[in-house]
Amino acid sequence: MAMEISNYLHAAEQQAALIAGIPADITLRNIERVAVIGAGTMGTGIAINFLNAGLAVTLLEQKRAALEGGLEAIRSHYQRRVGKGRLTAADADRRMQLLSGTLDDQQLAGADLVIEAVFEDMAVKKAVFAQLDKICKPGAILATNTSTLNVDDIASATRRPQDVVGLHFFSPAHVMRLVEIVRAAKTADDVTATCMALAKTINKIGVAVGVCFGFVANRMLEPYAREAGRLVLEGASPAQVDRVITAFGFPMGPFAMGDLAGLDIAHQVRSSHPHIAKGDPSYGVLGDRLVAAGQLGQKTGRGAYIYRPGSRSPEENPEVPAIAAAGARRLGIARREISDREILQRCLFCLINEGAAVLSEGIAQRAGDIDVIYVYGYGFPAHEGGPMRYAERIGLSHICQAMVQYREQLGDYGRLWFNPSPLLQKLAHAGRNFDSESS
Repeated sequence: MAMEISNYLHAAEQQAALIAGIPADITLRNIERVAVIGAGTMGTGIAINFLNAGLAVTLLEQKRAALEGGLEAIRSHYQRRVGKGRLTAADADRRMQLLSGTLDDQQLAGADLVIEAVFEDMAVKKAVFAQLDKICKPGAILATNTSTLNVDDIASATRRPQDVVGLHFFSPAHVMRLVEIVRAAKTADDVTATCMALAKTINKIGVAVGVCFGFVANRMLEPYAREAGRLVLEGASPAQVDRVITAFGFPMGPFAMGDLAGLDIAHQVRSSHPHIAKGDPSYGVLGDRLVAAGQLGQKTGRGAYIYRPGSRSPEENPEVPAIAAAGARRLGIARREISDREILQRCLFCLINEGAAVLSEGIAQRAGDIDVIYVYGYGFPAHEGGPMRYAERIGLSHICQAMVQYREQLGDYGRLWFNPSPLLQKLAHAGRNFDSESS
């Protein structure tokens, strides 16, 4: 079984490199100089990838202190690796010599590839791309690291939408191996192919995806996280939910992951994309209340958990049960004991159901691409092969039946969220698997 899954994932990685409609011998664009806009955690992590591959990188910031902080973060990263014996001092020096910082956006004029890693706000992104359109040389690839925003809209701020692409790195960007390569409506084939090749150059696994809210990874994560939050309103605890998910094989549960990323990040996404809530008054209630109280996760020492200086083990936040109980009372949600089985099914089956929708819409080319994204982007247990492979193993009809059961059990909430996707229903009825729908 383990060997079969290993072979499956290896084959899925190989298939992910093949993009329908793009010939294997297409001429690639030459990438020698890279610019990264934004010297925060994501921007510096992205820059390190290219420095490690021997490419010159220019880091752009608006303020001197932010720029110096980013350059120091990269320097410290290499010093730590030298200290641990993972890199020679000479190699660290060579990589740092490839790095330059600037406050002048005109210094990006000669870049072959520009990647913006600025605040996740459409107006900010469009302003950046409008300026890049004026500055960058013809043929430069203009990439956005957005995790949820519409790349077509970002591209519309330029007169060269064919050169615009999404390069969605996962945090920490110099560690996580996945890059979603987001093909906008007008992205040129040679841009997509160049980015796929470049992913391999920087030791990443590139997967081409289409444009929609959250692309593949974050679109599927949304119902998974939604159910985690709702389950706590219904009576589970963050610790119970996280225990169930880590026992299944994820490296961390949804609440620990939210605290690590920052609860304000998810709050900002919900605020920017109100349509994803579908009018559900319970949507994101727990997270929003914690954010309103200034409890943003690890960076403030409190979120779903409490993080004490010097302690490796977070504690349960005693305020969470009261927040959940108050939210449940206000919304008329009956609280009860939640089984581990229900937690696992509701979180995973909603994620898989969204994956079926993503596949049917062509946002992902094939089920294997989704599995690669989830194994390498969010740590779905590799021994299960990814969510779609796992779904096939336990049976698509079983998942459909469970979704219908929860739809009836959970009343209005169930009728809103637990509707099996048409593709899932079709395949379950026909006794077929997802690979029959892959391109």
